[in-house]
Amino acid sequence: MIKVFSTTPRIVMGPGAAKTIGEEVKSRGVRKALIVTDKGCIAAGLVSTIEQSLKASGIRYGIFDGVEPDPRYEIVADCVNMVRAEKARMLIGVGGGSPMDITKTAAVMAVNKPPVGQYFGINLIPKPGLPAILIPTTAGTGSEVTPIAILSDEGEKLKKGIVSPYLYPALGIVDPELTLGLPPHVTAATGMDALIHGIEAYTSINATGITDMFCERAIRLIYNNIRTAFAKGDDIQARTAMMEGALLAGIGFANAGVTAVHAFAYPIGAEFHIPHGVANTLMLPHVIRYNVLGNLDKFAKLAEPFGIPTGRLDQLQIVDRVIQAIDRLADDLRVPRHLKDFGVKDKDIDMLADGVMKVTRLLANNPRTLYLQDAKQIYRAAL
Repeated sequence: MIKVFSTTPRIVMGPGAAKTIGEEVKSRGVRKALIVTDKGCIAAGLVSTIEQSLKASGIRYGIFDGVEPDPRYEIVADCVNMVRAEKARMLIGVGGGSPMDITKTAAVMAVNKPPVGQYFGINLIPKPGLPAILIPTTAGTGSEVTPIAILSDEGEKLKKGIVSPYLYPALGIVDPELTLGLPPHVTAATGMDALIHGIEAYTSINATGITDMFCERAIRLIYNNIRTAFAKGDDIQARTAMMEGALLAGIGFANAGVTAVHAFAYPIGAEFHIPHGVANTLMLPHVIRYNVLGNLDKFAKLAEPFGIPTGRLDQLQIVDRVIQAIDRLADDLRVPRHLKDFGVKDKDIDMLADGVMKVTRLLANNPRTLYLQDAKQIYRAAL
């Protein structure tokens, strides 16, 4: 079977990397850019480093700070309007997954015909957009190295994906110093999201030797450093390892895809506004128990990057140890473990399961075929 591997063409990473943004923009001959972010990033002072570097390089810029958590796709049009009003020739996304996804989508929509809703799906964007630079402020989504943008459709109460090679940014700048002030609960949720990216891409039916290489290192880095980053947020070594892990997991799932964990997370995130990383963590052990028969060897191999001794255990027993390790990790990070904690009731299960079955883009990657009745049972197990 023919496989294609792709990623962001240039990545600058390491403590202080964000200070290079001005020279990176200048080297591309751009004189006016638009920073795309949210009010939280501005309040936290995360955008000031970017502004200072742009000013030092003589780059003029505007700021769009209208990004919201789990952004509605309508936000893209607001951002594109500002791109045109500012006459910007490049977009710079600063923040977590939401600002980066809005940045990527607005960059292509500045060139392609609206509405954005017609591009939900795979390879539907006709032509490339404006160049974009992405600067993550969490070790989570890996959006800086993926051709994917996730936007909320409030009408259908679903998160939907746009997948296109035109969504790859021109540059990703990965600076762990931007994550030093993250609160523990955000560190936990975003870090678990990145860990799950690695696990799902590793066990996807589209995994290859190349993606396995990225995912194995990502899983090891995140699993071995997330507790330290959570408990001691100013530990730059742990933060650096987390940023590298999130980046590598992003490269892995950009090519192999994520699977049913994310498919289950989307409906509960859209309907009950459960943070994405928390939603994934809630569903992870229950989906692994279902999926394990579809790729037993790979799920058992997770014991190695987790550092779990296996002795004379058989593969099913090893996977039980892996699930126990995931449960313990979630408890250590104080991530909620039950859907009922967010108001989900048994009466909601049918509606949520119907939503899962609509996420065909991700279920196509899943190591085990999922049926509606299975989806209902998995949600009930997570209650």
